[in-house]
Amino acid sequence: MLRQSTFDKLAVVLFAAGIAGLAAPAAAQPADVAAIQTKTVLDHDLPDILVKEGIASVSIAQIRNGRVVLTAAYGFQSPDMPATTSTLYNIASLTKPLSAEIMLRLASKDRVKLDEPMYKYWTDPDLAGDDRAKLLTLRMALSHKSGLPNWRDRKEGLKFVNDPGSQFGYSGEGYEYAARYTEKRAGGSFEDLAQSTLFRPAGMTETAYTGRPWFDGRVAEPNDATGKALEPYVRKRFSAADAVYTTPRDYATFMTNVLKDTGLTPAIARERWKVQTSFREHECQGAKKAAACPQDTGMGLGWQVLAFKGATMLMHTGKDEGVFTLAYLDRSTGEGAVILTSSDNGAKVVLPVLERLNASPEFIGYLKSQMD
Repeated sequence: MLRQSTFDKLAVVLFAAGIAGLAAPAAAQPADVAAIQTKTVLDHDLPDILVKEGIASVSIAQIRNGRVVLTAAYGFQSPDMPATTSTLYNIASLTKPLSAEIMLRLASKDRVKLDEPMYKYWTDPDLAGDDRAKLLTLRMALSHKSGLPNWRDRKEGLKFVNDPGSQFGYSGEGYEYAARYTEKRAGGSFEDLAQSTLFRPAGMTETAYTGRPWFDGRVAEPNDATGKALEPYVRKRFSAADAVYTTPRDYATFMTNVLKDTGLTPAIARERWKVQTSFREHECQGAKKAAACPQDTGMGLGWQVLAFKGATMLMHTGKDEGVFTLAYLDRSTGEGAVILTSSDNGAKVVLPVLERLNASPEFIGYLKSQMD
């Protein structure tokens, strides 16, 4: 269980550190006064909020004007070990935007294709006898229209639940399928493609799909809703859909690349920021939700797209046992944030953090309407 007295001590240490968690600006740039002020507010408020909501830890990165301006961490990586901005978190389904980015960069180099039938290079053995497998494309998989379940049944194997391309259906299996196609089409393991296509070019040195020696002593321990510690889940074999480990700074660095459409052709970048599979009608039922909803929302390629009047945003969340995560980007302002937690209660800290980061009122209003 979390100890109030330990949190109080941690709060004092963090507050005394002042701007230690601010992202280092280039030498020629002045100090970011707004980021310093935000950090001071976070230092004051977050430790108490974590205790109140029963959240073991939260780690944050803020993006403003297209660059990372602030990182901060609160709570405990494990009992008696404070979380720091170097603590590694399982980001759960925030893995999907990373994997999609790798595939979109490869598509921009014509090494994979968005609308090519994937069966020409890969068919899952479980679907070999189903002609619908010949309809599957990368676009369908990345926008959750593959017709596949979220995860296959361990006994019955992989089966379609809908016809490919017919409707939205959130599917981790779709991302796994797309990754296998990518390996066959582009040549090489997906993890190697991730390094060469995204991680190394972006300078992401603290992100990995599977366990690494540098994970030792740095992994945030997940916690259930009662505060009970759980065993961290670190994959030995990659998943394109789940359980990447990273830091908020590394993930925010990836997000700044997304804002700039780095590595993408203009045509593919346009597709990434566009709603491919709308679910506004389903998500915005009722007067309260409809009032806060954007003009359109649904899956793009890797991200949920929120098309507000005059602003287009990308967002994604992640939820594994003992973990909750969220990231968002506002294309119109160049702002965004990534929030990583190590608790089943982690969603309870999202709105308090976003409010203190002065996130878009439209975005906060949308999230509040969905959480009610």
